[in-house]
Formats: sequence, structure tokens, C-alpha cells
Amino acid sequence: QVYVVESGGASVQPGGSLRLSCEASGSRFSMNAMVWYRQAGPGNQREWVASVTSRGSATYADSVKGRFTGSRDRAKNTVYLQMASLKPEDTAVYYCQFRSSDGDYWGQGTQVTVSS
Repeated sequence: QVYVVESGGASVQPGGSLRLSCEASGSRFSMNAMVWYRQAGPGNQREWVASVTSRGSATYADSVKGRFTGSRDRAKNTVYLQMASLKPEDTAVYYCQFRSSDGDYWGQGTQVTVSS
């Protein structure tokens, strides 16, 4: 059984920062990539935010480029999403998807609210 757990979501003011974590466990295979998505509400589509590869390289959606930074702690099998200069439009549930050779696995999500 593969478990993917996100954490670090909170309520912050505009301009603030947060660091999200995503830890995967139980997979027989190593990570190919960890991908962050977000969903603003039940009626909204889940949108891609950032991807972090097994080598630690990261790519970002245009909406977060320059403000969000993805990184990986190989020893902990954990990926981080450092978010800075947060805007109200960043408010969403953030999900992590663990991609490996035996499939893709989702976490339960963590809520980020940006509001004054």
C-alpha cells in the first residue's frame, strides 16, 4: 500500500509564505516525479502547479513561476513546495501526486487560504 501525505497548509495573509510537504511511503519503486496540483473549489478543475523529478529538478506553471520553489529530500522521500508572495488566487486545496513505475498515487490534499 502506497501512502501519500501532504502537510503544511494554513491560512496566511497576502504576501505571506508557506511550505508544503509531501511524503510518500510504501512503494516498492522509487519516485519518478512528485507533482503538485491545486483545486480552488469543488466546481473547479484541478490545475497543475509544479513538478519535481527524481533528480530534484523542478518545473512550474506560469501562474506560480518565480514565487514557488519545489525541492526534494531524497533521504526522507519527501518533496517540498516553498510558496512565497502568496496571493488570494492561490487559495486552493493542494494535492500531491506520487509517480512511480507501479502507478500514480494521490494524497488527500492540504488547504491553503490566502486572505486578509
